[in-house]
Amino acid sequence: MIRVSRLALVLSAGLSLSACATLSHHKSGGNDQAAAPSTKASATPAATPARTSGAPTIDLVKPGQWPQAVSDVAPDPRVRFGVLPNGLRYAIQKNATPPGQAALRLWFDAGSLDETDEQQGLAHFLEHMAFNGSKNVPEGDMIKILERHGLSFGADTNASTNFSETTYQLDLPKTDDDTVDTSLMLLREAAGELTIAPDAVDRERGVVLSEERTRDSPGYRVFVNTFGFQLQGQRPPQRLPIGKTEILRTAPAQRIRDFYQAWYRPENAVVVAVGDFDVDAMEAKIKARFGDWKAVGPAGVKPDLGPVAKRGLTAKVLVEPGAQTSVQMAWVLPPDLELETRAKDQEELVKALGFAVLNRRLQVLTRSDAPPFIVAVAMQNDQEHAAQITTLAATAQPGHWNEALTALEQEQRRIVQYGVRQDELDREIAAMRAGFVAAAAGEATQRTTALAGAIVGTLDDREVVTSPSQNLAVFDEATKGLTADKVSALLKTQFAGSGPLIVIPTPTAIDGAEKAVTDAYAASAKVPVAAPAAPGVTAWPYATFGPKGAVASQTEVADLDTVFVRFANGVRLTVKPTKFRDDQILVKARVGHGLLDLPPASQSPLWAGSAYIEGGLKQISTQDMERVLNGKVWNAGLGVEDDAFSLSGRTRPEDLDTELQVLAAYATEGGWRPEAFNRIKTYYGTIHDQLESTPGGVMSRDLGGLLHGGDGRWTFPSRQQIAGASLEQLKSAVSGPLAADSIEVVIVGDITVDKAVAAVAQTFGALPARADVPAPAGAEKAPFPAPSSTPVVRTHKGRADQGQLFIAWKTDDLFSDLQRARNTQVLAQVMQLRLTDELREKQGATYSPSASASASVAFTGWGYLAVSVETPPDKIDGVIASIRQIAADLRDKPVTADELERAKKPRIDQIEKARETNEYWLGALSGAQTDPRLLTATRSVLAGLQRVTVADVQNAAKAFLGDDKSWTMIVKPEGK
Repeated sequence: MIRVSRLALVLSAGLSLSACATLSHHKSGGNDQAAAPSTKASATPAATPARTSGAPTIDLVKPGQWPQAVSDVAPDPRVRFGVLPNGLRYAIQKNATPPGQAALRLWFDAGSLDETDEQQGLAHFLEHMAFNGSKNVPEGDMIKILERHGLSFGADTNASTNFSETTYQLDLPKTDDDTVDTSLMLLREAAGELTIAPDAVDRERGVVLSEERTRDSPGYRVFVNTFGFQLQGQRPPQRLPIGKTEILRTAPAQRIRDFYQAWYRPENAVVVAVGDFDVDAMEAKIKARFGDWKAVGPAGVKPDLGPVAKRGLTAKVLVEPGAQTSVQMAWVLPPDLELETRAKDQEELVKALGFAVLNRRLQVLTRSDAPPFIVAVAMQNDQEHAAQITTLAATAQPGHWNEALTALEQEQRRIVQYGVRQDELDREIAAMRAGFVAAAAGEATQRTTALAGAIVGTLDDREVVTSPSQNLAVFDEATKGLTADKVSALLKTQFAGSGPLIVIPTPTAIDGAEKAVTDAYAASAKVPVAAPAAPGVTAWPYATFGPKGAVASQTEVADLDTVFVRFANGVRLTVKPTKFRDDQILVKARVGHGLLDLPPASQSPLWAGSAYIEGGLKQISTQDMERVLNGKVWNAGLGVEDDAFSLSGRTRPEDLDTELQVLAAYATEGGWRPEAFNRIKTYYGTIHDQLESTPGGVMSRDLGGLLHGGDGRWTFPSRQQIAGASLEQLKSAVSGPLAADSIEVVIVGDITVDKAVAAVAQTFGALPARADVPAPAGAEKAPFPAPSSTPVVRTHKGRADQGQLFIAWKTDDLFSDLQRARNTQVLAQVMQLRLTDELREKQGATYSPSASASASVAFTGWGYLAVSVETPPDKIDGVIASIRQIAADLRDKPVTADELERAKKPRIDQIEKARETNEYWLGALSGAQTDPRLLTATRSVLAGLQRVTVADVQNAAKAFLGDDKSWTMIVKPEGK
């Protein structure tokens, strides 16, 4: 089915400026094939109001039945669908991108909505118990078994519980019989053989409670309260997946087992297998492994979700310190329970186009000289088959909720009253179609995990699995001869039902509270609105950059299938043609020296760096760029790396010229429009309040500066620095290197060397000559905090039981000793294993402890091995003692051969998987022309990790993990 973009109540947790970080075309339609549109339209909307036409509903799909059996939508022919006699369904697809890997999923039609009052949170608790002992796998062994097969806990081995579904996920680095058989055995154990032992349940309580603490933030609390307000009296807000803490602390094991037996049943389950294997053989394995599974006890009965409450204009003010000020207007309709059909798919696309027009209008307002809000969006979501919600939401400037509310109300009324114009519709058709075309072009090289996720994504809604080429055909059929009148009429019907329901989250109280909000809405509704004016036509002014650049030299790096090119003007080009993803090309232009160019004594203004892209180009604004380049796949983002400023984007072969024109234009003629900077500055005006509300926020704000001894290049700006920031500060930091420093262009993907050279010759290669300007003297030196037995303490304003700690041991840069750096990486992996075993499994002190090693390639002598743990404040001292004991054991005793293997194999397999992606090579080849050590590191990474021995790990621990060599940061609640 068609899903242009599947969004849940994203805005209920507060809008962010993520959309401002890059300027991207086809944000809904998708210019990245990994997130390309299927034929399910959602935000740009998800579904329609319940109809009265007698259309078939999803109830026609019975347990043990695939929806295509009762729908006229044909399934993806590449997928084999089947059903076992016990009712378990399976979907199998052969896919060799990347080669030799597979993704297994075990999905259950069961989630928190199915819990009784006494079971709240136990669906999620049960998910945890799936990793804690079964009939044939003792507690603690499952993760170790998977690690021995190259699967890392968290990245490759995971699970999730939602309102209505639970999914277990295994991403296999190999598809040999042993790995596949073992993985299917473990999924079968989770399906019907869990022991759910009382002592194991008691040990896991702390882990589940840690997860509850970790997610509790102002944004989450806003979501919870908004959800409850919009679905007043209905079941979903009463069954949040995390549940109730008192139940998590006290529920007996039998209560979890009751849920297990009622809902983990073959007729409620689906096995999904996608990967580089023989489909017949996989089918036989699934039948053999799951065919004997029989349900125990009576089946659970799906609960009634309750009717949508009938309400008119209603407001709710949510005062939540640390939350962003935002405005959300919603219309709540009965759920859309219609069965997917071809006609419905086409209608969903028509509606999606209408919402795309409305979103474009809201975007124009955000880019105006006096924007009424920072960012805004219109969307429609299905809420767990309980309601259909149409939402307009915006992040407001502090104290300016009224302006945001007024703008949303009037834009909603304008589009209902006057509809969409044909030129607006045609633009969105072209934009959306480009995403569908790109997805279809990359169909043969869709990634295995994405395909598995797409199949799982259809299960809860009883949708039919379709391919990108099928989706493109549906889109073309739906838009052939489509008129603005038809779109307008359908869009108008979406603003019906209960409402508008207005929610205003705010960190401080509003005078007059809810009455002030409804009065403001009523006042706005009295203001006449006019039809929107048609935009002017603008030409693309950066199609040429001068005479084509000449190639001065070309060198082949044969073992890496890479070519180095040097143009006469000094521009370097690195090209790596690949076949990892059909129709995908990644481009990065690296200019100057990045952080090395910035003065360490001054606060970096790069926190506002997204304003550069959003500010457009000298000869054209971002709004006009998007219009004149409509239908093409391109984007641009500005990044600052340790050793370069980067302008990056992704495209397809037919639009490579456009992508390079855009990046070359940003490298030479930034627009520096003040409204873009002011928008970012306004957002950051309350960022400290948001960050101070959780220990993780405080840690993310302060850690970078503290780990670099207060060096301004890594220090987060203070409130005063944000308030006093100017566009000129950002311009002085970025414009100099972009205008004059040397340029390196890296192109990786579905391209030939000749075409890449020709495209760069017309853009970057045609620019005036640039010299290789060296980085400032001494810039490669960065401080690291001195070891100390006294922790650095910061405080947060969140819950009294939330705390976090970070311990770091200084190591060295990557190239001081390349093999020692690999040894240290494996040491960090071993420490991760021990932290998980001790702090999570034995003590239940935390949900997700982490250990990592970092070694700089740009800053001499700079690197560290670190541990980060979320835990209650009263457990911090004990956790620190445990970490120090683990470090001492690693120094004093050699690790076991099994431990070493479980640390090395997942890391090696992760890198092997990553090397089958364009993203990996874009990063690995960046800077390689000027620093050949990077090529050495890339060539040797796998062998270097493989050769790490038990003695190497212990020697690294002895060298770095001394108690007197550590530095510690703690974040506690205020007053503790």
